[in-house]
Amino acid sequence: MTKMAKWPVLDQLTGPDRLGRGKAVKSKRSEHLTARLADADRVVKSVCPYCAVGCGQNVFVKNNKVVQIEGDPDSPVSRGRLCPKGSASLQLTTGEARRYEVLYRRPHGSDWEVLDLDTAMDMVADRVITTRRETWQWEQEAKRTRRTLGIASLGGATLDNEENYLMKKLYTAIGAIQIENQARI
Repeated sequence: MTKMAKWPVLDQLTGPDRLGRGKAVKSKRSEHLTARLADADRVVKSVCPYCAVGCGQNVFVKNNKVVQIEGDPDSPVSRGRLCPKGSASLQLTTGEARRYEVLYRRPHGSDWEVLDLDTAMDMVADRVITTRRETWQWEQEAKRTRRTLGIASLGGATLDNEENYLMKKLYTAIGAIQIENQARI
């Protein structure tokens, strides 16, 4: 007579693990598995960059490379949960489609060209200086204004209050008055 394999549900109902939270749901293979994140060097707290909700994320790092991103159970916003976009945010750091250079398309152009970061930053700075110079108002209707209406800022929803505060200081320093943010974290 051959020994019959036990049916897992029967094990669960007749054994000590009636709720199926322990040994009843483990196979021989799963008993020897380790968590894929067990060998991460460190865990960094972050916020999902996709929308205005600001779900908390745990970013697992090994050898200074991101190996996994999961929901942060300590987050009062998301309590460890992530939507499909947030769950796939590892692709932002390690995906094959990630670009590591600056792409620029000239006005009325149809093709992108690759620029080095220094050139791109100089272009941004030149445009800020030119716009400020061309749109600067010392006064309006005999009242001192010292402002520019040619530059505005809308801070992203995944920036926290401190980051938006620093952006406000920067834009105020260059004379912009149209400054808004949507900080929720």
